[in-house]
Amino acid sequence: MIEKEEKRCAVCGQILDEHEGTTVCGDILCDSCRDENFIHCEHCDGYVYREDSVCDSHYTLCTDCYNEHYYRCAECGRILHNDEVSWGRNDEPYCDDCYDDTYEIEDYSYKPEPIFYGSNSRYFGVELEVDNAGKYDDNALAIKNCANTHDEHIYIKSDGSLDNGFEIVSHPMTLDYHMNEMNWKEVLAKAIQLGYKSHQTSTCGLHIHVNRKSLGEYEYQQEEVISKILFFVEKHWNEIFAFSRRREHDVKRWAARYGFEKTGKEIMDKAKSGSQGRYSAVNLANYTTIEFRIFRGTLKYNTFIAALQLVNEICNAAVSMSENELDKKSWSDFVKGITHKELIQYLKERRLYVNDSVDMEEDI
Repeated sequence: MIEKEEKRCAVCGQILDEHEGTTVCGDILCDSCRDENFIHCEHCDGYVYREDSVCDSHYTLCTDCYNEHYYRCAECGRILHNDEVSWGRNDEPYCDDCYDDTYEIEDYSYKPEPIFYGSNSRYFGVELEVDNAGKYDDNALAIKNCANTHDEHIYIKSDGSLDNGFEIVSHPMTLDYHMNEMNWKEVLAKAIQLGYKSHQTSTCGLHIHVNRKSLGEYEYQQEEVISKILFFVEKHWNEIFAFSRRREHDVKRWAARYGFEKTGKEIMDKAKSGSQGRYSAVNLANYTTIEFRIFRGTLKYNTFIAALQLVNEICNAAVSMSENELDKKSWSDFVKGITHKELIQYLKERRLYVNDSVDMEEDI
């Protein structure tokens, strides 16, 4: 009678019962030797030598499964299944946490829930384009850290119209908050320190959004005020164009006028049927805001604040006056009623204030 060959562990020689042992790479192993020398792949459910494995605190894998189905986070090194990867710029894989922490420049389509700062009915949102010093997350973070010391005042977005920069976007703020609470002087100075320019480029604009609700409680009231805003802008186009610092061909491309008509309603009708879309001096394409796109970008604080103040003065005039009263009001009469020192200073610099002029520092 032929005796049955004993079943032994290929590593330690331990005799195994019939139902004991695991076959790994053709060898039978006891549980202890298997666990000491091999790993169990969580993906394919097989065993491989430890030197042929890839592990972290989340996954234990054989190299074949890792190479076919997994990546490592480019920031923290965590193993990620294909379905867990957030793809960053330059097609680098990131876990969700590192992706959120690493990228300070949002995509152009990014639109967070707005945070309103200040107490008033009228809010202004700013989009300031800066260029020439790089689309770098470190630079974006430095500017955000300067602006967001206590609250999230700004975020930063990429913009395909810029050569080597990005767009600084504010949450909605009242004019008083922009002037007295938001530290725009430090933010603009930080951008200059990092090498950015805005006025001294061919690419940058300063866009100012105004919430429609501040122009009237009901839609028909808002439409009436907006038509008066368009009437004012077209009536005083030469002065507003001089104020904007834009070059004529840039205005036609990025902030075109609708053209003067006898009434604001006629200009409004032209705006609604026009073909330039959002690339208008006053863009009406947004549901909750109107957007003044006429201004050239700037990193000079006085110029920046003066643009906000002018938009507010135009809105005040359109809300408080009839179209007939606006038609009779000259530019000189309009600017005589202005009290903001920054706006008066800028109007004098541009020779738009009762023929007064003053020396001015160069825009950046």
